[in-house]
Formats: sequence, C-alpha cells, structure tokens
Amino acid sequence: MPVRHMTMHQIDKKPDGTPAILHIRDTELPESSATENLLWDLNESYNAKAGKSWGFFHAESGAFPFSGWLDKYLAGADDFAAFSREAVEHLTKLMEESNLSVGGHVLFAHYQQGLTDYLAIALLHQRDSVTVTESLDVTPSRHLDLSKLHLAARINLSEWKSNKQSKQYISFIKGKNGRKATDYFRDFIGCQEGVDGPGETRTLLKAFSDFVESEDLPEESARLRTKTLIDYATSQNKIGEPMGLEELSGLIDEESPRAFLDHIRNKDYGLSAEIPADKRTINQFRRFTGRIDGLSISFEAHMLGSKVEYDEEGGTLTLRGLPTQLVNQLKRAKD
Repeated sequence: MPVRHMTMHQIDKKPDGTPAILHIRDTELPESSATENLLWDLNESYNAKAGKSWGFFHAESGAFPFSGWLDKYLAGADDFAAFSREAVEHLTKLMEESNLSVGGHVLFAHYQQGLTDYLAIALLHQRDSVTVTESLDVTPSRHLDLSKLHLAARINLSEWKSNKQSKQYISFIKGKNGRKATDYFRDFIGCQEGVDGPGETRTLLKAFSDFVESEDLPEESARLRTKTLIDYATSQNKIGEPMGLEELSGLIDEESPRAFLDHIRNKDYGLSAEIPADKRTINQFRRFTGRIDGLSISFEAHMLGSKVEYDEEGGTLTLRGLPTQLVNQLKRAKD
C-alpha cells in the first residue's frame, strides 16, 4: 500500500461555541514505517466500520469547493500540502458553524492499493495511556485512538477520473451521534449519497434466496453457496471494495458461472453491476435449511425470533406472516 503523499493538521475546537484554532503543518509527513503503519491501521479500522454510505461529488460550487481543489492537485496545479491546507481551512470554518463538533487531528493520505489510487481523510483523536520505557519505568503517553473513528471518508480517485457516471466512488462513515453532528463533514467533502448500501445488499440477498429456492438444491449445496456469498461479501468489505455481481456469480456456481447473474437480470431486481456490501446486513444473513419426508424448510437467520419461533423442548417451529400464495393454497385445500 504505497503512500504517495500524507500530511496532518490539527483543529483545536471544543463543542462550546468558542472559536476553533487551526494548527497547520506546512510540509508533508516524511515517508517512514510509522506513516505506513498509520495508514494500514486507519484502513483496518475504516473497513471494519458498519453503517458506511456511498456517494459522489456535488457539482463544484462555493458551497462545495473541495472537488475543485482536489482536481487542481491531481492536475499538478497545486502540491499536496497546499491542497490539504485549503481543505482543512474550509473544514475549520464548517466545524465552527457546528456547535456539536469537536476538533482533532485531520489526516490527509493519498495512497495506492493495487492499481487504484485513493484519498483518505479522517478526523482522529488522541487518548491518554501509559507505556514502559527501556529502563522499565511506567510513564504517561498519548496515542491516536483509531478504534474511535467517527468522521472519515475515502475517495476512489481512479474511478472518479475514469467513470464519470459512477455514483459510488466516495465512501464515508455516517456516524452514531446524529446527522447534525456529522453532516458538516459530508458537506466538507461535498458528497451526496448515490447508492443505498443496506438496501442494495438486502435486494441482493433476496435475489440469492430466490435463486437458491428456484434451483431446488440439496441442503448441503445451498449451505455452501450461502457461505460462498457471505465469505465474498466479507472479504470485499475488509478491503473496502464493492461486490461485483459477475464475480460473485462465478464463485457461487463454477460449473455455470453466469447462472446467478442471469437470474438477477431475468427477474429484473434493479441491481447495479457493483454493490457496496453493507456489513450489518450481511452479518444478519444466515440460512437455516432442512428437508425430510417431503417437507422442505429454509429461512434466514434474522427471522428467528420474529417470524420464526423455535421450541427446543418440543422440537417445533412456529411460523408467522406466511406468504399469501401459501395461505391461499391452504385455504383451497381446506375447502
């Protein structure tokens, strides 16, 4: 993960309405194992975050100037330090307008992963700790607390430049403290939501469930395909990349690599070719399946306790919210 450019500034701001104080670093951080480790840890923490959104830039304007500054830097008109300085000054102004916000260290990192260029921006905070010196003394210390990453964004620079129609080249953490406390950071980036990650993931899982049922697969085969989907989604989530439907289809059925893809297109689920995997939705998706004496049962794990009730002592399942088609068939059978 080569670091092309990296720098850090500090905004001293308390959520009490007092003016923010900006401390500017005039030069880039020198390349070192420390900066490489920082970027690695930042990506690990960022990728592990649930609840991210995906989107694209607003048109450049006075309200959303960030994309213009970024474009000038990438074109060579500004160096990285100048670009980050303009950006952090704008962030400080927006932060002052948000009385709920607090300051921190603002990290800008332009790096390459594989053949793709990214820009990561994160607001980092320090925490007090202790360390042991070489003489085995215990002394106070401070370190960046990446486990409390609440405001961060990552821009796929390569996709932004090569695919103008894309609506998912920016990802950002939505935050847990309410929109008022975090909207200023999204406005700083100038990002608008373009893809509903949780919604797209739910639709994909529905398409997969329909596909498995239509194939009338043996229990073990259905379980293996479910595991394949979850493993692929999890691995893509870990590296911060979306799921490719064509690649997923090939993994699910190597003998008929286009079967699942054709099912999605024929049934018109309205899915994009690439879907950002929503971690929370994926984690809720597990299928319980069983078949005996003409009875076939299959349901998703998140339905257990809501639409499906299991009585361990009696060895029974109680189903709620039956499909209308099934209810009609039962009524006709009773008549």
